[in-house]
Amino acid sequence: MNQEPLVQSQELFPSKVSKLERKGHIVHIECENGALLQLHVLTDDIVRVRFATEGYFPRDLSYAIDPEFKPDYPDFQIEEDEEYINIRTSSIICQLTRNGLKTTFLDLNEKVILEDDKGFHWEKYEHGGAIVMMSKKVQEDEYYFGMGDKSGHLNLRGQRIQNWNTDSFGYSSKTDPLYRSIPFYYGLHHDHGYGVFFDNSFRTFFDFGKERPEATSFWAHNGEMNYYFINGPGLIEVAENYAMLTGRPELPALWTLGYHQCKWSYYPEKEVKRIANEFRSRNIPCDAIYLDIDYMDGYRCFTWNHEFFPDPKRMIGELKDDGFKTVVMIDPGIMIDRDYWVYQQGMDMDAYLKTPNGLNSTGKVWPGPCVFPDFTREDVREWWGELYQGLISENGVAAVWNDMNEPAAFEVPTKTIPEDVRFHFEGRGGSHQEGHNIYGMQMSRASYNGLKKHLNGKRPYVITRASYSGGQRYASVWTGDNVASWEHLLLASTQSQRLSVSGFSFVGSDVGGFNDEPDGELVVRWLQMAAFHPLYRMHSIGYHAVGDAAVDEDEVQAKMDEVTLDQEPWVYGEPYTQYAREAIELRYRILPIMYTAFYQYVQRGTPVLRPMSFMYQNDPETLHRMEEFCLGDHLVAAPVAEPGLKRRGFYLPKGRWYNFKGNKAYSGGKEQFMDVDLNSIPLFVKEGAVLPIAPVMQYVGEKEFDQHELHVYAGSDEVKSQWYEDEGDGYGYTEGNYRLANFYVKGSGSGISMKQEIEGNFDPCYKEYKLFIHGIKSKKTRCLVDGELVPTLRRGKTVELTVNRDFNLVEIG
Repeated sequence: MNQEPLVQSQELFPSKVSKLERKGHIVHIECENGALLQLHVLTDDIVRVRFATEGYFPRDLSYAIDPEFKPDYPDFQIEEDEEYINIRTSSIICQLTRNGLKTTFLDLNEKVILEDDKGFHWEKYEHGGAIVMMSKKVQEDEYYFGMGDKSGHLNLRGQRIQNWNTDSFGYSSKTDPLYRSIPFYYGLHHDHGYGVFFDNSFRTFFDFGKERPEATSFWAHNGEMNYYFINGPGLIEVAENYAMLTGRPELPALWTLGYHQCKWSYYPEKEVKRIANEFRSRNIPCDAIYLDIDYMDGYRCFTWNHEFFPDPKRMIGELKDDGFKTVVMIDPGIMIDRDYWVYQQGMDMDAYLKTPNGLNSTGKVWPGPCVFPDFTREDVREWWGELYQGLISENGVAAVWNDMNEPAAFEVPTKTIPEDVRFHFEGRGGSHQEGHNIYGMQMSRASYNGLKKHLNGKRPYVITRASYSGGQRYASVWTGDNVASWEHLLLASTQSQRLSVSGFSFVGSDVGGFNDEPDGELVVRWLQMAAFHPLYRMHSIGYHAVGDAAVDEDEVQAKMDEVTLDQEPWVYGEPYTQYAREAIELRYRILPIMYTAFYQYVQRGTPVLRPMSFMYQNDPETLHRMEEFCLGDHLVAAPVAEPGLKRRGFYLPKGRWYNFKGNKAYSGGKEQFMDVDLNSIPLFVKEGAVLPIAPVMQYVGEKEFDQHELHVYAGSDEVKSQWYEDEGDGYGYTEGNYRLANFYVKGSGSGISMKQEIEGNFDPCYKEYKLFIHGIKSKKTRCLVDGELVPTLRRGKTVELTVNRDFNLVEIG
């Protein structure tokens, strides 16, 4: 092979193929100019495409790929002729040109799925490294989705965006970048979906036909051109395969899906207790109260301000007795203070990020000058995890909120530490240019593992602001420091949908808006919409001088006494309090649906929130919709997101749908309208669905009950529904202590049959189902349960009956 050095030019490309070799599941290709390509055939539908420009591949290190990912390594064929090299699996064909290694992915009918435009090319830096670039052709009528934490339109076509985790206080729909970097996108054309995951943690850019309408491009300021092609053809299939590749979390504890209350900040103890008492006295459900940075001693992480909280263990225990979990914030910035035990421990083990000359890198955050742990070192992650012992084991804190972990820094234009700061990278070494986007992910990894160790068999819960692809294995996310506005109500919906299909299904927003003051109508509408989002947390700013470090606590308290931006569900008076209560109660009623959607996410990688385009991609109208979205398999929510609205227009996909409240049926495939008032929550159920609806509780596990509601919606074709249950915490479910009910409903308005198949050995508290079968038009109904005639109650088009929870077959006709 000709080993001539790569030629210096503005743009460089692979030259002619000089060598091809198959090594197990890898096809290794060398070019005459030293460029290399490795194709890793991981499954029939996932192919890794990895280029090198200098004649060798560096050490393979990815924080994104799940260590538990088990590739199938399927059999595949290599076919060669004078122009092309074809790699064929049972699902796709990967076609390479012999000159330039331009790549096309085709289906087995040789229809194009994804096709190179200019293909792979690079520009060399004078002192080493290169900008690595890839461009693909835009297909006719192609749509693009994904990319995680972006605030623009769900369809990315015509947009240019970048990934660089950024503290973006008060962002807008045009702000980019935001807090997380998820370099993964979907393409959809001719009803065939696919995904591309560019696993490069340097600053990356994606251009979806903005600069050149005929091309989609992505590039990075350094590192490898290393991407994964993920075949569909369904967008949901792509999402599931991406989740398998980058990982799925463990099941969350059920309480984490309840309502959470947060503010910057609740202190002192009497204020925390007042908030807790208000929830219980007003019968507004709540499972968790958050403590922001003011619980700390001078913003020193892992400490308590004992003037505000003289006995944290007692307070947390009393909150627990009243059904509240306590969640505390932990930032990465460690105050430089020789008398501060955490700082000193880190110094003793040389745990902090370094400047190029070996000194500790510093930056100013809330405590003032700080150092930052190097979470790309295993021993530092273990040390960090051990720091939680006091909060968790001794004080009883239930969960942790990791903030400011882009990492953010004050008083510098870049909002972060310098790019030349050195990271360990598991012994390989690297700079902040590469480590920045994975810093928050690795912090939440350390936190997650520490909590899991110290929670005595309970499931850990971490919420993080910054992350990278794969970070969903360790933490939930929220959409950052948003604004109390109607624009941000819509943004919260689209951002949560986008993050959900980008791997991060455990997502939500600061309900009501973090910054500025909402009115009662906006708060109610936000609570109504967010009732369908996995993370259901109200959070607001209170009074703080944002960006100032080491502020005087007495001064802040005095100002807070003058101006306090309260944002709890009751502060706006009636009727807003009642409507807020009802929205939160609805959330607790649908918890079985939410928890089942999480089961599907954990088992298969199916997103919890799903844009309508992902569920109904063959319905062209859904490709344009953003305000409506799907929760689980059978619900479409169309929340009201405009002030003063009296009539709501919405779209339902093709098929028959029921209003969640009542028996009104809609024929999908067209624009619909309904009258709305402030208490309206437009929610629709697909025909044939079975929905488990829980009794209202003030917190998860408050009480036991003898009967559980099941709502069944008559349809025609057979429809499968699932309902997953377990203890709600702990790991008994991994040993079979769960209950998975599979329901199969078939029939029409004149009569239906419902079959139930049960897996697992979990024994729930209830013994009976109260069945509500909606949409039965026949006036005379006869009901058999496992062959025995049972009495029913008729209310309009709804038939009610009580059955044993373990029934096999219900027949109504």
